Amino acid sequence: MRRVSEADLGTLAWPLSRLSEALEIVARRSGLRQHGMAEASPAGSAPSDHEALVRWLGAAAAQLGIEIEPAEVPYAELERALHRAAPALIEISANGKQCFLALVGSGRKVLRVLGPDLIEHRIWPETISAGLRSALEAPLQNDTEHILEMANIVARRRARVRRAIMQEQLGTAPIGGIWLLRATPGAPFWGQVRRAGLLKPLGAVALTHTLQYLLWLASWWIIGRGALEGRLDRGWLIAWALLLVSLTPLEALTTWFQGLFSIGLGGLLKQRLLYGALRLEPEEIRHQGAGQLMGRVIESEAVESLALSAGFIGLMALFELVVALAILTIGAKGRVAALLLLGWIAISLALGRRYWRRRASWTEARLKITHDMVERMVGHRTRLAQQPREHWHQGEDESLERYLEMSRIMDRDGALLKALTPRGWLLMGLLGLASGFVTGSASTAELAVGLGGILLAYQALQKLATSLWHIAGAAIAWTQAAPLFDAAARPERVGSPAFALSISENSGSSNSVVPVLEAYDLVFSYSGRGEPALQHANLAICTGDRILIEGPSGGGKSTLAALLAGLRLPESGLILLNGLDHETLGSQAWRRWIAAAPQFHENHVLTGTFAFNLLMGRRWPPSALDLAEAEAICRELGLGQLLDTMPAGLMQIIGETGWRLSHGECSRLYIARALLQRADVVILDESFGALDPQTRANALECVMKHAPALIVIAHP
Repeated sequence: MRRVSEADLGTLAWPLSRLSEALEIVARRSGLRQHGMAEASPAGSAPSDHEALVRWLGAAAAQLGIEIEPAEVPYAELERALHRAAPALIEISANGKQCFLALVGSGRKVLRVLGPDLIEHRIWPETISAGLRSALEAPLQNDTEHILEMANIVARRRARVRRAIMQEQLGTAPIGGIWLLRATPGAPFWGQVRRAGLLKPLGAVALTHTLQYLLWLASWWIIGRGALEGRLDRGWLIAWALLLVSLTPLEALTTWFQGLFSIGLGGLLKQRLLYGALRLEPEEIRHQGAGQLMGRVIESEAVESLALSAGFIGLMALFELVVALAILTIGAKGRVAALLLLGWIAISLALGRRYWRRRASWTEARLKITHDMVERMVGHRTRLAQQPREHWHQGEDESLERYLEMSRIMDRDGALLKALTPRGWLLMGLLGLASGFVTGSASTAELAVGLGGILLAYQALQKLATSLWHIAGAAIAWTQAAPLFDAAARPERVGSPAFALSISENSGSSNSVVPVLEAYDLVFSYSGRGEPALQHANLAICTGDRILIEGPSGGGKSTLAALLAGLRLPESGLILLNGLDHETLGSQAWRRWIAAAPQFHENHVLTGTFAFNLLMGRRWPPSALDLAEAEAICRELGLGQLLDTMPAGLMQIIGETGWRLSHGECSRLYIARALLQRADVVILDESFGALDPQTRANALECVMKHAPALIVIAHP
């Protein structure tokens, strides 16, 4: 590798025509490429337009099984951010052309950049940051030079002073052009752990704990040796004191590295569970109530805390049991004592399994009570208005009595596990050692070693009992979290970047002859139902068309909307968007160009700002133009008075913990959300039912004006 100056930076940049190759090579060298993904690089040249480039890079990264995210960093933090960015693509301008640097790693003071010649080059961070900062610094350059002249700053100090002035003026100004590459949360979890650098703190925990335990054993060996010899000279006492003092920093280091590993692993686990929740099919959660979903969240949260604590304690217990077995074998009645310990470990595991079964039953009863409580809270208004008062608490006493009985049984078995496991061994071990003491067949040293092994095993079994207690809770909680964890690894239709761009180029076309959306002979059935919910459905819609679909409840209207929007896949039949099917376009591109507002009970106001709820299907953070367009749409839908009432306007927090919206306001929010996606086709499923006639007319006029192609589903 060689060092590169700022003048040579353009020679290391990848042009737009080779950006797909750079993306593929960086992903492979960084170990981000998922196993089983296509070996070919994403086809086609990258576009120069920023909006199109964002879509192209997203589709190209998805085709490689990775994620790419544009990042903005403050001016003052640019060098530090570049050190942490790898792997990444850095957008620069070289010889007036848009191109990219492939950042593959960093050293202590330099960055490693992969050039088009596939050779890594070392570059100073200042070399790259100077190019990224130039656009921001240019308007201030003349004034800064004038200040330097007026202050008579000597030439050798001017660069340093100039940089300090720029830092003061532009310290918080955002700088873009950095595209971060990372594995998807659904990638193999072990690979994520390795790439996150969590193996180092895990190894450090093992090393520091081993050293700590060995030093602790050595301190006891010194005391035991002195007691058996009948004297302790000053040197041995100093050595004993030094060993004890050394235990404190080692214990602190063990705790520190354990915390680093736990925080890192917990973050990866949370990210994967959240990603998995978003990958679940609608039918997988539709049959579950709010209480069941709440219980799943609670148990998913317990997985991290219980599993990590159980893992560390269990590993320490196993290590200490191995050491205790080794010490017992060289003590009095060594073989007998070792066999007794092995037998007692088996008994402890059996107690742990019994406790796990009791806790599983108790957890099921607890989640059922939680489910019932949440459901009653959600439906409180309905129960208050329509259910007779004498039925409000029906079945509660029986559920509580059953729960208390299961709690009593579980607590009894838990007490047996945590108390009997170590103390029972202490009694058994001493009884095994007693025969050697009574008969005199064992020496004093052997008896002392045997007693030490028993005490070591006692401490290890205490940790084992605690570990089994935590493992039981983690295993039970995992039954709730496992579906989310597994769902994250489900394959997704990614499509081709070139086709995704072709859709965007044709978006909003005035051609009213060629269908933008076509459906042929669609058939769909819900699991567990005999007859198809939809069969032999055909539809064609062109730009400018407005289609009204009416029919009785249960006639398949919402099912058709879900199929067209890509929320469900048909059992048979074909759906084409601008002549391309779902497999070719991929799920993300399909949902980007067909916007749907589901029925009211399946649509939601998320806790966040009003602007976020409007623009969540577009991009975030929004630009000033995005916010202006969102406000204009809202006022056309009759939400202007609401915006004027809210103190923060579009930035007002709404949802469960913020400003509460009425039924009609929520309906218009959902309509605005669909329109703001700038999709080729907008599907509104019973979106006007909660509006009064005048508001409905205004909303319909707005929708007709802004939707390129419109499908409205309503009851007759």
